[in-house]
Amino acid sequence: MNEQLNERTMAFAGILQAIGQVQHIARHGNADTDSLAASLNTVLVTEAETTSDVYADKIALRKGYQLIVNQLGDGKEKDVEVTRYLIGILALERKLSRGNAMGILAERINQVHRQLHHFAITDEQVVANFAGIYSDIISTLGPKIQIAGNPEYLKQSQVQEKIRALLLSAIRSAVLWRQLGGKRRHLVFARKTIVEIAKKSLTL
Repeated sequence: MNEQLNERTMAFAGILQAIGQVQHIARHGNADTDSLAASLNTVLVTEAETTSDVYADKIALRKGYQLIVNQLGDGKEKDVEVTRYLIGILALERKLSRGNAMGILAERINQVHRQLHHFAITDEQVVANFAGIYSDIISTLGPKIQIAGNPEYLKQSQVQEKIRALLLSAIRSAVLWRQLGGKRRHLVFARKTIVEIAKKSLTL
């Protein structure tokens, strides 16, 4: 059970790591290339043997663990915007898992795999492909997640595409979190345990 909790917390950190980047890009218009690559790579790892295989870049994941501590811990660092994005992601993931879009999603992800023979994962064309998958399959499932930020950046198509690509990554981690037994009630009743695991992971 403890190992499953560790893996579940890792997947939850993956959700928040992607959300943190969405927030940063919406406000500042730029992305950390390594963090962006780490999040996008999780979408492509569909047949991992362990959760750790999905999150190969452990340094990037530290931001997600830190957000767990901030959001679920007893401190005053809670961010209402992050919470709102999280609720939106979990709601869309529920609709995805109950519908029949998973097959189409897998086929579209295969197209990205083929694209990577020619381009880096953070190349504009690849990011646009990820964004298209989110727009075509995920955002049609329910209410759109309203992104707050600097209007000057938010109207730029490249910023919009990075945000959508990262929201797809957050959905990927939410799917994994649910597969590992994650439920919303755990964020309340198992909050202290999740925070302890996150803090421990930050010291590794």
